[in-house]
Amino acid sequence: MGAGSDSTVRRAHPILFGSIILFSIIEMCIAAWLLSRYNTRHNYPFPSVRIRVRYILFCSVWTIVVGTIFLVLFWITAAGSIFTSVAAHFIFLFITFVFWIAAAAAITETLGGGLSCSHQNFWAYCGQLNAIEGFAWMIWILVFFTLIMVIIRGIAAARSGGGYGGGLVSNTA
Repeated sequence: MGAGSDSTVRRAHPILFGSIILFSIIEMCIAAWLLSRYNTRHNYPFPSVRIRVRYILFCSVWTIVVGTIFLVLFWITAAGSIFTSVAAHFIFLFITFVFWIAAAAAITETLGGGLSCSHQNFWAYCGQLNAIEGFAWMIWILVFFTLIMVIIRGIAAARSGGGYGGGLVSNTA
């Protein structure tokens, strides 16, 4: 792993993880607000809609908490911790990838691919449901690209003899 690729990872990691965390915070806020409305007013169209919004809220909180831990640990010790290793990043990102593809697919299936808010009166909170769907797919795409980056770094680390337990960046920087 060369010094040029190390500096790229040192720049890209905080940008990618920061973006994932930021969009997860937005998703969490929308899902929490919507869920509070559903719980107090009982105006969800189907019980499955409320359950899927709950699952998206869980995915958001999971991504915020664990993603922030990985981001802070990367800032503190990018190359010297098992928690900043290629393997640890892969495990976290793979689990998060599965969570978000399930969340995005579930809400998309519930909404039939999206709602046209100007042509319907059945769905309360139409705009918020569309926003939840859009942010879920956006977070999934960011997690997917970050997972690809980690896989590429893992292949480079394995080829250079560092193994998958090595850091995303080399110890010399």
